[in-house]
Amino acid sequence: MDSAIKRLKKYKIGYRTAKTAVAVSVGISVAQLCKLDFFVSSAIITILCVQNSKKKSLNSAFARFVACMLSIPFSFVFFEGIAYQPFVIGLLLLLFIPTTVLLKVNEGVVTSTVIILHIYSRNNMNWHIIQNELGLIVIGIGAALLVNSYMPSLDKQMKIYQKKIEKHFQELLMEMVEFMRNSECDFNYQNKLKSTIKEVQIAKSLAFRDVQNHFTRKENYYYKYFTIREKQLDILERLFKRVTSVQTLSEQRQVVANFLEELSLCIHPGNTAQLFLSKLQNIEELIKKESLPNNWEVFEEQAQIYYVIKEIEQYLEIKKSLKVAYY
Repeated sequence: MDSAIKRLKKYKIGYRTAKTAVAVSVGISVAQLCKLDFFVSSAIITILCVQNSKKKSLNSAFARFVACMLSIPFSFVFFEGIAYQPFVIGLLLLLFIPTTVLLKVNEGVVTSTVIILHIYSRNNMNWHIIQNELGLIVIGIGAALLVNSYMPSLDKQMKIYQKKIEKHFQELLMEMVEFMRNSECDFNYQNKLKSTIKEVQIAKSLAFRDVQNHFTRKENYYYKYFTIREKQLDILERLFKRVTSVQTLSEQRQVVANFLEELSLCIHPGNTAQLFLSKLQNIEELIKKESLPNNWEVFEEQAQIYYVIKEIEQYLEIKKSLKVAYY
């Protein structure tokens, strides 16, 4: 008994799956109440129209509706004009599919094929049959749009990803601080970087889904936020390579390390980029005032420090661009 319960707990039903089940039940029930022939076929239309966002669902419904509307006159021309024979279905599809591609509604080919096969199986075409197919189309698409009219908020999930990513950013920056102070790394920086990139990509796709669930919202805070973090990760990768190439210049390394440590403590959704840009400019001015080294190797490392500052500046400029209102 306990093992059976454990297995059931492991079996997770997705939100889209639950919506599909409800929509199919509603579609078949309504089609049956309307006494439509082939009423169970409304389930096929419904399943194909249920998507994971409102915009996708609406676009899918539109494509399938247009394709189904086209399938009726195509069926009339080919079946009534030629014959109700299997080879005629092939001829029909040879012209019908390219037409849907041309009209950019080829997503509805499967749905419209169901309508075509219904008409073919009747071996006849009249107004009653057309009404029946129209009813199946409207009910099937309507049931899908009904369940997709509500989408759960993704804000909670996106906030969780935001906190995790900010923590990873702090760790990545502190690892650079540790290296600049002790010339040592406590963990594999590249692995940490790759895992953070992966999480940012997942979070970004989640934010994009949220954008697809709103028709009037022009910008999405989280989508832009994760896009900015994605760009900053590219800079952190280059920055680490610069940092690890500096072995001398202990005083300059300490100044940059202190700055990065302060920056790591301020990794949050708020925009403090301008404040840090001003501090970074002061550091750059101090370094410029120092005399040039006589040794070529030290001169190269001096240049690396300069590039480190410029990379940090770019990192901050990207964060500064986050000006979308928070929702």
